[in-house]
Amino acid sequence: MTTTDELRTTTIPDWCPGCGDYAILMSVKGAIADAGLEPHKTVIVSGIGCSSKLPHYVKTYGFHGIHGRPLPIATAMRLANHDLTIIVISGDGDCYGIGMGHFIHAVRRNVNLTLLVHDNQVYGLTTGQVSPTSDQGFKTKTTPYGSVEDPVRPLALSLAAGGSFVARSTAVNPKHLRATILEGIRHKGLAHIDIMQPCVTFNHVNTYDWYRQRAYDLAQTGYDPTDRAAALVKAREWGDKIPIGVIYREERTTYEELMPALQAGPLVRQPLERDIRPLMERFV
Repeated sequence: MTTTDELRTTTIPDWCPGCGDYAILMSVKGAIADAGLEPHKTVIVSGIGCSSKLPHYVKTYGFHGIHGRPLPIATAMRLANHDLTIIVISGDGDCYGIGMGHFIHAVRRNVNLTLLVHDNQVYGLTTGQVSPTSDQGFKTKTTPYGSVEDPVRPLALSLAAGGSFVARSTAVNPKHLRATILEGIRHKGLAHIDIMQPCVTFNHVNTYDWYRQRAYDLAQTGYDPTDRAAALVKAREWGDKIPIGVIYREERTTYEELMPALQAGPLVRQPLERDIRPLMERFV
């Protein structure tokens, strides 16, 4: 069985001291170990941002893609090889900004992936601009008088797109985060986990204490995560109280199971040589 020590790389993380990404990194390693995943059958795909450096720090296969594009890359991997467990690492800007179109479609297709969004409500890598999830009134170098926009509600969007596993956790509570990621890995379909993550350098509003004072665990309230109507209410709850845990869960057919081209098995199990003459004769 793989241990967290065996998942350690020689590359040293260069995040800011105190960054919430460190807790997420350890939680990802812990969940991989808890799930009994083999490193050579595990792939971590990321886009661009502070969060997206994470594949460099876990001894599995990794793919560092371009801004907003980790989900289509991961989808292609999943269609090609069903033996792989694929974890997608993204940030609030990477996923809910430039990558929003890919996010919605990956959710509705229910591709068998685990999507972890490091949501620090600010663009950290580019030194502190307003992000899609920044609260209204949030002051940054691009919004010196405060953001005038209503923030994106990622969990509500995920549910509206037909998400089969929608959850929230926080880097403030690594034990809860590790357990939530493990649930996401074990879910058959797209598991979307929004992670409240402090940015100690550029976001001095949504701090460790801010999250700690507001987060409450739905599992301790008798909440039913199979109730879609209740999930829509919880997905929009934000302010003095913020729910964490599995917001909604259902079992349904995955994208891979519906693809006609994959009825003969994943692409890596199919022969490379194909007779394309009938296709050429039809269209050329």
